[in-house]
Amino acid sequence: GGGSVMTVKSSLLLACRILFPKSAKRSAARQSLSGSLLCIGISLVPLIVVLAVSNGMIQGMTERIIGLSSSHIEAVLEKGIPAVSDAASLEDFASRLKTVEGVTNAYPEAGSAALAASSSFRIGVQVRAVLPEIFTENKSFASFFRVTDGDIGNFKRGTKAAVIGEETARRLGLHSGDTFRLISASVNERGTVLPKAALLSVAAIVSSGYRELDAAWLFVPIDTGFDIIRSGTGEYSVLVETENAFSPELVRIQNSLRDEFPFDADFYRWDELNLDKYENFASTKVMLVFIMLLIVLVASVNISSSLVMLVAEKRREIAVIKSLGGSAHGIALTFLAAGTAAGFGGVLIGLPIGLACAVNVNRIIGFLEKGVNAAAEFLYIIKGYDIHSFAHIALLDPEYYLPEIPVVIPFRDTAVIVISTVLLALAASVIPAWKAGHEKPLETLRKV
Repeated sequence: GGGSVMTVKSSLLLACRILFPKSAKRSAARQSLSGSLLCIGISLVPLIVVLAVSNGMIQGMTERIIGLSSSHIEAVLEKGIPAVSDAASLEDFASRLKTVEGVTNAYPEAGSAALAASSSFRIGVQVRAVLPEIFTENKSFASFFRVTDGDIGNFKRGTKAAVIGEETARRLGLHSGDTFRLISASVNERGTVLPKAALLSVAAIVSSGYRELDAAWLFVPIDTGFDIIRSGTGEYSVLVETENAFSPELVRIQNSLRDEFPFDADFYRWDELNLDKYENFASTKVMLVFIMLLIVLVASVNISSSLVMLVAEKRREIAVIKSLGGSAHGIALTFLAAGTAAGFGGVLIGLPIGLACAVNVNRIIGFLEKGVNAAAEFLYIIKGYDIHSFAHIALLDPEYYLPEIPVVIPFRDTAVIVISTVLLALAASVIPAWKAGHEKPLETLRKV
């Protein structure tokens, strides 16, 4: 009866009274609801951390792949054309690309696979013959490459100097000033492949912070590269930079370059060249987020069972309110508000803790790594193993990850999570709230 008696305001006031009663009587249902609230809060923490870490990792790796490997657009030159006959011709072609609107810089490069051999080890490398000034002029090279040994100033034209990645140097046992042999292949007139050796010295050892890249490259000055790489066996390209690698303008600039130089080169955007890597990153992130969302979903379902208990506990009060003219809708709204408030309370707990953990994730991982290693060392000693043979355990193996996680707080994704959690709590409250609204007061009061 009398639905007009119960307003939205009175429903919300009743929800407040149920959740925060004046009497301090113990209520199993309220305790259960508090537990659900806490579960939602706890489940949100790893979800926010996973989002921040995966976003940071993907961004860090993508920036390095774009900046150091493919650039924004890579011009791949045909092998027989005059532009690839010597270093000066390739540099001249690169400067012609700079005239296209939207191109901010262009760096010529020759590349070839080769074998680097030191006195102790041999390793396959990708030789990259580049302009020595790329390490200081190119923003990505200047910011991502950190010199760990030697001096980049020794990497000059006309010298047999090389800049090598930290991982390559470690495997070959090389330090700055050391010499090593670089064995490349050359083809003679009869088509026979002959090995060609060059003696190079290490000018500097660099690290990009991404070991997969550090283990692949060996840089030589562009003129030296043309001596080492016999014409016809190398790959010749120009790394084209624009204002922004993620701009929609990139497609237009790519088309302009194709129109301007239709016969000299093929032009590929970074996202075309690294499509498999980028899709791999994105699908891994989606899987992680999906697993974490399932945890939040389970926590939200707890609200439903807590509300069922709360409705059973408050049966008598519901009967009294209904007999005084309270509407089914009004009572249902009361319990909907109570369930949604629990979801919102979980967000208020989980969100700040999650963000705090995300911002300090490098410290937390460092702390956990110390703990894991201390426990492992302790087990080594107990079992009587030789402690000197103990290998340090890395929680994030630098072979596959960046050693330092660049934390990127995804504000849009976080907002979506917050709204989704509150909506999940609301959805979980619908059935118990509907049942509460359809309680029959006469039956309940008869039983009392």
